[in-house]
Amino acid sequence: MSNIYNTNTFDLSVNFIIIDYMKNLKLLQLLESVLGKGKQTSGTNIAFFSPFTSHYKPKLEIDLNTTSEGQNAWHCWISDKKGRSIRSLFKQLNLPKEKFDKLNRIIEVSKYRDTKETKIEYSLQLPNEYQPLWIEKKTPDYRNAIHYLKTRGINIFDIIRYRIGYADSGQYSGKIIIPSYDSNGQLNYFVSRAYYKSDPHKHKNPQTSKDIIGFEMLINWNEPIILCEGAFDAITIKRNAIPLFGKIIQPILQKKIIEEHVKDIYICLDSDAINNAIEIAKKFMAEGLNVYFVELSDKDPNELGYKKITEKLEDTYQFSFERMMELKIDSLWK
Repeated sequence: MSNIYNTNTFDLSVNFIIIDYMKNLKLLQLLESVLGKGKQTSGTNIAFFSPFTSHYKPKLEIDLNTTSEGQNAWHCWISDKKGRSIRSLFKQLNLPKEKFDKLNRIIEVSKYRDTKETKIEYSLQLPNEYQPLWIEKKTPDYRNAIHYLKTRGINIFDIIRYRIGYADSGQYSGKIIIPSYDSNGQLNYFVSRAYYKSDPHKHKNPQTSKDIIGFEMLINWNEPIILCEGAFDAITIKRNAIPLFGKIIQPILQKKIIEEHVKDIYICLDSDAINNAIEIAKKFMAEGLNVYFVELSDKDPNELGYKKITEKLEDTYQFSFERMMELKIDSLWK
């Protein structure tokens, strides 16, 4: 990723980058004083053990990147509690005034910044170490990368179609790299996945917005759309599948589906995202779309493989309000 600075404000931009780093560090320290040790997930998102539910994994995710309005989105993936600001989180936790005072001092740095004169634009690029996997090499990394993809059901045709590559050095060393391109063929996101079991960092994604349309260049809006969580899921499904790169639908994708007058949409999220899937279904049902809810058990589309996930898609009936209520009630008992 490269930074393109306004030449008239270069020095100020550098200063603000330093300020942002210090602000994020202080904000993290404040959050950890309330929620305990955090774990980085993707970009500037940090996951904590949720105070709203008991779960063995950290499921409360907070974005440390403060917007110009002083907001930091947060979401508990289990209880589905969420908000746009850390203040709203602190209010729900009924924290003492001193915590709010510390929060106010931290986020003021970015809240009142004059972004018109100091705007920094980011140009997303693939890592310099990216190498295409459709070009064979006689190296251990190439062989291990190919072997890993085979275990995930990915073949040479998928590699070429999705421009899948890998890196054997640099910060993405030992990782598969899967790019996503928009309708103009411009890179809009990429994900990476470690192909060595010993790698402690299984995922590493760019610090950029996920408010994009995954694999948009390959999508036909005149055909049914399938929404899934990850890149491997979309590649396995093959047919008009859009990865959310998470469990929620972003505004740009939601708007695009409505503008394109998509008639049929399949929601194919993992079983642990049932409430997220229901919320997505509600949004599109309200817009008059035919929604098909693919109910998965303990395996995601990639784990099921192309044949089984295709069978599930073909056996899925249109989602009804009655079934939605049954699923919501069932989720309350879990």
